[in-house]
Formats: sequence, structure tokens, C-alpha cells
Amino acid sequence: MRTKKPAGLASPSGVLRLLSHAAMGTAMGLGFALFLIFLNPSGIANLVEHGGTHAFTVLVGTLALTFGIGATLTGVVFLTMEDD
Repeated sequence: MRTKKPAGLASPSGVLRLLSHAAMGTAMGLGFALFLIFLNPSGIANLVEHGGTHAFTVLVGTLALTFGIGATLTGVVFLTMEDD
């Protein structure tokens, strides 16, 4: 009896698994930004004072995007290795 091979990246389930990796990475990036805010609130206040809230938004967005892209690329590697 043949075992069923897991679906690759091109299938709907593969895309959903990849999106779950991206969501986990984005959540980790937001968590890391929150950790930095609690770790050094005076530095964040200094950032907002000199750069405005726009600089704070760019910092949090950059962290979330970086973690999200990294987790997505790692998910691609994991899913392709799983297929082999």
C-alpha cells in the first residue's frame, strides 16, 4: 500500500502552511518589538521625541516585517525538505 505524499508548496494546503509560518514570524517580530519597548522605555521615548511617532512605527514595522520574511523563507526551506 502506498503512503500518501504530503502536498507541496503549490497546493492550497502548502500555501496555508507557508502563511502560518509568515504569521508566526510576524507575531514574533511584534513580540520582540514589545520586549524592546519594555526593556528600554527611555530609549523609545527618546526615539519618539526626536523622530516622532513615525519613527516608532517604522521601527516596529521593520522588526515585524524582517521576522515575517525570515520565518517565511525558513518555512519554504522546511516545506521543501519535508517533501524529499
